[in-house]
Amino acid sequence: MASDWEERTARAIERYDDGVARLPDDNDERQRQLTRMGNAAWAAGLSFLMLGRNDEARAWLTRAAERYRESWPQAPPGSWGRPIGAMKARLIAGDRSGAETDARWALEAGAAGSESTIGRYAAALAKLVLRVDVEAGEAATPLRGRDDFPSPVADALVAVAARDAGAYEAAIRALLADFEAREQFLEDVPVADTVIVLQMLASERDLTVPLESRLL
Repeated sequence: MASDWEERTARAIERYDDGVARLPDDNDERQRQLTRMGNAAWAAGLSFLMLGRNDEARAWLTRAAERYRESWPQAPPGSWGRPIGAMKARLIAGDRSGAETDARWALEAGAAGSESTIGRYAAALAKLVLRVDVEAGEAATPLRGRDDFPSPVADALVAVAARDAGAYEAAIRALLADFEAREQFLEDVPVADTVIVLQMLASERDLTVPLESRLL
């Protein structure tokens, strides 16, 4: 219901504003607070999106990307969730140029050489954003069959990179089913955000699959 999304929007904005009012000077505490603010802005942006208030959604998703980027210099090594979050926020906001800038940030920071699964994911996503599909496929393939990474996401990344329509449809439907089975979501915002992002990247390659869900 719209009232539920309005309540989520109000709570997210309140969390963001509280973070602004209490932003500390200490570097470590500051980067943590900036990340929390990014998460709150992300929640507000997705909630506005579900309300059909697209201009406000774009503004808050852009704010989320900015806070994730601002938090990066003082973040612990391997904090790849921040460039991933920034790229996803920019894509959903329709800021293709900004997404490419954040993709280059991820790669320049060393995502492609990361030993962590999340780092490799950041690299694969960045390469898809930059449309270097062969390299994206090479980065995404090792993510398949791992216990610490969702198989449908890995399969979808590989399929988008290969422009394999059949494999992409199977993977994206499996991923949406996974989202629909979840009981918990980041910031309590029940939106299949990864599905939305992959559909956007797929649409650039004429692979979009028609999907219907309360989470989209």
